Amino acid sequence: MESERKKKAMLEPRERLIFALDVPDEKTALHYVNELRDEVGLFKVGLELFLAEGPQILRDVMNEAGSKAKVFLDLKLYDIPATVLGAIRTRLHGVTLITVPSDLGPTGLKKIVDSEGGVFTILAVTVLTSMTGEDLKALGYEPRFAQDPTRLVVHKARLAQEAGCHGVVCSGREVKAVKEACGSGFLAVCPGIRPAGAAVAGDDQRRIVTPQEAIANGADYIVVGRPIRQAKDPAAAARRVVEEIAAALRGEAII
Repeated sequence: MESERKKKAMLEPRERLIFALDVPDEKTALHYVNELRDEVGLFKVGLELFLAEGPQILRDVMNEAGSKAKVFLDLKLYDIPATVLGAIRTRLHGVTLITVPSDLGPTGLKKIVDSEGGVFTILAVTVLTSMTGEDLKALGYEPRFAQDPTRLVVHKARLAQEAGCHGVVCSGREVKAVKEACGSGFLAVCPGIRPAGAAVAGDDQRRIVTPQEAIANGADYIVVGRPIRQAKDPAAAARRVVEEIAAALRGEAII
């Protein structure tokens, strides 16, 4: 655990930025990889791109990025443990981070972590950043969780940690509470990041924070997609996010 803390402390601000390749085809994805491989630390491949292009897209992204950036596969693999393990073992070689839903439960999570061989960093997804307390209420969660999503996120984070997961995906609003409950060595990846002044048309994210807020609250990595992708100059937009990360790590305020 101590070595993991030291490793994270050595991460450069750029390495903490994950760019979401939420695009419909390989051509567009590789365009962004080529443009941003010097600006970000990881590229996230999610459902849209993976289903459009298949597993080969992982190798293509890795080849285009070279040694400059890594790959985060965010498929939230949700099935019985045997099926999830089969997918991990046969398709995901070369990926650094992968996600599974915390809703697999402690038994399922533990079986996956214990059986995958320690090749990947496994993150449990807690509560999607698009969800609100009203959504949680409609899904039947107890009032103490529906009225306070942070409490639910921490509950799921603790279960994931006990099962052996390396970290969680959570909102930047909840990451401080997760770190307090699970310790600084437990990884936290935060999506729902919106730089100040970066409007996103038709935004479906709800529990959002700025890059600086997420890092200041304890996030190890932040995921940014549309605010960079929709910018006139995506590389410049990525650099501005990295500047915010660096300022937060130094304890400085962004004016």
